Parts: sequence; C-alpha cells; structure tokens
Amino acid sequence: MKFLDQAKIFIQSGDGGAGCVSFRREKYIEFGGPNGGDGGKGGSVYFEAVENLNTLIDFRYKQHFKAHKGQNGMGSQMTGAKGEDIVIKVPVGTEILAEDQKTVIVDMVTPGQIFLIAKGGDGGRGNMQFKTSVNQAPRYAEPGWPGQEMWVWLRLKVIADVGLIGQPNAGKSTFLSVVTKARPKIADYPFTTLHPNLGVAWVDNYEMVIADIPGLIEGAHEGTGLGDRFLKHVERCAAFLHIVDATVDDVVHEYKVIRKELELYDEKLMKKPEVVALNKCDALSDDEVKAKVKAMEKALGCKVYAMSAIARQGIFDCLLDLNKYITRDRAHKKEQESVEECGQEKTWSPI
Repeated sequence: MKFLDQAKIFIQSGDGGAGCVSFRREKYIEFGGPNGGDGGKGGSVYFEAVENLNTLIDFRYKQHFKAHKGQNGMGSQMTGAKGEDIVIKVPVGTEILAEDQKTVIVDMVTPGQIFLIAKGGDGGRGNMQFKTSVNQAPRYAEPGWPGQEMWVWLRLKVIADVGLIGQPNAGKSTFLSVVTKARPKIADYPFTTLHPNLGVAWVDNYEMVIADIPGLIEGAHEGTGLGDRFLKHVERCAAFLHIVDATVDDVVHEYKVIRKELELYDEKLMKKPEVVALNKCDALSDDEVKAKVKAMEKALGCKVYAMSAIARQGIFDCLLDLNKYITRDRAHKKEQESVEECGQEKTWSPI
C-alpha cells in the first residue's frame, strides 16, 4: 500500500428540499385548506477517525464528496425524506485544515471521534405553514436552504511514541528493521526512505511505536532535499532517538545541523526529550568510538550511546532510556484525561 499523508478534497452537504404548494381536494369538500408538506433536510457530511487506516491514499482517487439533497414536500401534509448523510473515514491523527492550509478545523486524534464538517440545508416550509386568518389559501412555499460546500486539506500526522531523526543514510531504517518487524527499504545511499515507516517494539513488556521519517539535511526548512514536509510526523512523539553516523568526520556538526532544522521548523520540538546515539560504531576502532562519544557528550552535556544497528550492539540501552520518557508521557496523558473527565462530570452534575 502506498503512503499518502496529504490530500485535498471537496465537500458539499445536501440542499434542503422545497416546500410544497398543495390544497386538499376531496369529494363533497368544496374549500379544502392548504396541505403542502415541508421539504426534507439535506444530508450532512461527517468525518470519522478509524484505527484500521494508516494512509490517505484513497483520497487520491476520489476527491469529491457530496451528500444527497432532501426530497421536496408533497401534498396531504407529507414531509419530504431527509437526504442521506456521508461519513468520510480518515486515519487517527488526521488534521482537517481550511483551504489556506493554515487554519486547523479539527484534529482527529481519538479512535471513533466524529466531527460534523458540513451541515445539510434545512427544508423549505410548505404552504400549510403560511395559512393565517387573513390568508386562508396561501399559494407560496419556501425553497429549500442550500447546503455548505468547501475545499479542505487532510494532513496525516503519524501517531508514534518515538521519532527517529537524523541525516540521510545514518541508519534509521536499519534500526527500525532490527527492533521491530517493519521492513523498510534499506540501501547504502541517501534518501532511501521516501515516506514514513512505522514499527512496534517491545521493551519490558511495554509496547513502543517507532516512526522512521526521511532524513533531513541542512536547509530542509527551506525545501532542500525532501524539505521539512515529514517533520509533522514526529510532532506527536513523546521522545526522539537522534541517530548520528559515527563514520563521519565531525559528528558534533552532524548533530547540530538536525537540531537547527528542528528549531527552524517548530521551537516546540526542541523541548521534547531526546536520546542521542552514534550508529555504525562497528566500523570504527574502540579508541575512535570512545573519542567521538566523549566529544559528543562534551558538546551536548548529556549521555551519548554507542551502538551498531546492523550488528545489534547497544540497541537495548537506547530503548530502555526511551521507554522512561514514554512511560512518563503516557502517565501525564492519563492524568490529563482523568482531570477532563472529572471536569465534565462536575459541569453536568445536578445542583
């Protein structure tokens, strides 16, 4: 299945049905009153977040979603049928944005979440509704109210616990393939990864979802390389695993380049917990590894792990450190949900 994380679609709710102009006509009833029914309400358009989707590829082949129009009213006081609603299913983590691509309408982050994006038009009133003491036979009925129509952008942000960041060809995809059952494309050239990959690792009986995004290079925030388009996929992560290629000459510079791109994209990303690891250490001597780790720790002021994804060395220590941040983040989210639930109960409790 191809991965698509952005799509533009057209949405239109149904128009309301027109009211009916009708009069009661029966044998022996000479002056039957008005009996035109109201028009039916147009169908509405909803978004629903579902768990079994992980791409927006379906919206490449269908971009227009139009709900049905309400039926017109009929005689004998019969109201027209309501137009059928449309429910558009999107992956959990999808943002719905206005046509300007800046205004966020809704963020679909909860499985089963439903959002009304376009309300159907109301049906027009039949002539029966306009009967008065001075106008006993009105020959007027309302037309149906028009529905809403708009273009919206769908932007999928992968929901993962850990985001793998680093320069191209640093070994992020190899790490993902080793610690999870994911099978991303792996090759010895930059930009092998062209779209995000997800995998699930288990640490101390806890599940950890890891996202591997295409590598960043200097100037990515200006569109260089693959740009910063995929950085949105790590915005929701609890922590980063920053992988640096240990075989480059200046590992500190490699690290700082990525951190600078994160800062230019969104300063909030700089505040996320981060675990730093030097990869491909199996290609260096022990003295070279120690020297580069020491240089990194001196420049960063934090612990730096030496590992080799392909040789499966030093991987578990990184996962244990990451699990500490993930556990803390989950506890914090659970506490927030409890506070919100208590607030709702308090709001609706009887006085």
